[in-house]
Formats: sequence, structure tokens, C-alpha cells
Amino acid sequence: MEESRTRFDRAFSIRFGSLRDWQLALSLVCLGFFRKGMGTPAPIDAPKKLVVNGLYRFVRNPMYLAVACLISAQSIARSSHAIFYYLLFFLFGVHLFTVLYEEPHLRRIFGAQYEDYCRQVPRWIPQLKPYRPPTT
Repeated sequence: MEESRTRFDRAFSIRFGSLRDWQLALSLVCLGFFRKGMGTPAPIDAPKKLVVNGLYRFVRNPMYLAVACLISAQSIARSSHAIFYYLLFFLFGVHLFTVLYEEPHLRRIFGAQYEDYCRQVPRWIPQLKPYRPPTT
């Protein structure tokens, strides 16, 4: 019994490591956002240009989603209710911040261009078809 538990732990540890690797990769990909948008990672310093390439073509908040995936993986790996509750708290806080501050701020800065983006790209659940901005 103990040996099978050890094999399970090793296999799960490898999978958990893979989830961390994916989260790191997603974070690095999202850093290109700041270079292209001429902004910073701080949500209060919005980019000067609307960035709609990379992962942002599939979901509006890929960085928050990557962090939520990491917290979720930690909760599963450690079988921790406390980390799961932290995940819920994080998701609630990020959702409120996004809806009450970030999106209205971006609507003021980018106007109709951002409205079109919001209509076509979901906030939290990635879509399979990438967003294609209208050509002007």
C-alpha cells in the first residue's frame, strides 16, 4: 500500500511540476503584452495601445487566469482547503477589480475599439476562435 502511494505522489508531483511550467510559460508570454502596449505590469498603468495579440486574442485576462491556475494547482497538490479558499478570495477580488476599475478605465482610454474587443473576447473562459480586430 505504501509503495503505491509513493508512486502516486511521484506521478502527481510530475504533473504538478508541469502545471507550474505552464503557468511560468503563460506569464512569460504575457510579458510581451507590456512591450507591445508600451505599459507596465501594474494594472493602474494601462498600456498606451490596445494589445489584442497573443493570448489576449482568446481571453481578456490571461495573466489573472494563469495565476488562478497556479493557485488551483497548489490547492490540488497539497489537498488544501485553505489554498482553495484563497483561490476563491483571489478570483472574487480580481473579478471586482476588473469589472469596477480596469474595464471602465480601458473603455475611457480606448473607446469603441475596446468595446468591440469586449464584445468578441470573453473575460475569463478562453474561446477557441481568436479575435481579429477590424481593419481600418
